Amino acid sequence: MGLSDAFAVLPVASRSWSAENPDGAPGSGGTAASALGPGRKGSPCVTIPAGGTTVLVDATGPGIIRHIWITVPHNNGARPYVLRNLVLRMFWDEEATPSVEVPLGDFFCSGSGMPALITSLPIVVAPTNGMNCYFPMPFRRHARIELRNDHDEPVEAVFYQVDGTIGDDVDDGAGYFHALWRRSDRSAPLGVDHEILPRIEGRGVYAGTFVNLTALERHWWGEGEVKFFLDDDVERPTICGTGLEDYVGGAWAFQPHMNPERGPEPSLFSAPYSGYTQHVLADPARTSPYAAHMPPVHGMYRWHLPDPIYFHTSMRATLQQIGDHGGALFERCDDIATVAYWYQIGRTQELPPISLADARQPR
Repeated sequence: MGLSDAFAVLPVASRSWSAENPDGAPGSGGTAASALGPGRKGSPCVTIPAGGTTVLVDATGPGIIRHIWITVPHNNGARPYVLRNLVLRMFWDEEATPSVEVPLGDFFCSGSGMPALITSLPIVVAPTNGMNCYFPMPFRRHARIELRNDHDEPVEAVFYQVDGTIGDDVDDGAGYFHALWRRSDRSAPLGVDHEILPRIEGRGVYAGTFVNLTALERHWWGEGEVKFFLDDDVERPTICGTGLEDYVGGAWAFQPHMNPERGPEPSLFSAPYSGYTQHVLADPARTSPYAAHMPPVHGMYRWHLPDPIYFHTSMRATLQQIGDHGGALFERCDDIATVAYWYQIGRTQELPPISLADARQPR
């Protein structure tokens, strides 16, 4: 629903799930009491114990999840990387395995455990670390959204609100929302492409990509092409881009000039459908007493909403790891983590499970 049809009065019921109304039941919000009295901000947030899981939504359908807002402390005392250690999981219609299983920060286009300001159509991260998702998520019988804490300490002050509707007409053409996190951490040999999305079977539409790249070698890191293998594609893709910064709508390494003597700095931007939003050279967490620099971190996104990628039997997406040194291309191997977002009608196979917390730690 956009501005053009905001006036439509639909035969559905609005619901909201939060710490003030965890069941999303009608007339049940704000029942907890504070020192100010009943209904006066008595339960604004939750604490998730180490190894624990908090259910954000448990709803009976049909319905549509329309908005997710959440904020957490991205540093927990001396323990950084909360945004990598919390895992967002979503299950539709009593499925046994999740359709979404992504580190919380990466789902909201904030990579390497660091928040980034995002002003896009489906994902918005506002000051200070207010994370919003506007991807519509239809379900027919049941929806379960949960947040799992793989951090080694409790995470306090988890604020959230999930908004949706119940009673929607979810027809057979509505796909289930999916998101998958994948990481290539330099263990593969040179010339092996990063797999954004391993081959999946079925029918659906690809909605977008988040890329978190930690550069582990010198010189330019973004010459790799993003490729989409659709349906009968095997050796060659149907869709093949020209480079990573081109894929997210930029050009020429995001730099205003290409003179090495002037020490060019790339330009960040965040737009409705694409953005280059992270260029981090020093650890903002400052949890270490040592004067040691970190590898450069780059974050970017691309939403295929006005130009969706349809697949009818299968799909696979990859990103090459190719660099450039003054006009000379070379194979390179960086630390790349990506999130693929797509809709799919049904699901014919389980998605790869997320790696353990130790294997998700940023460099």
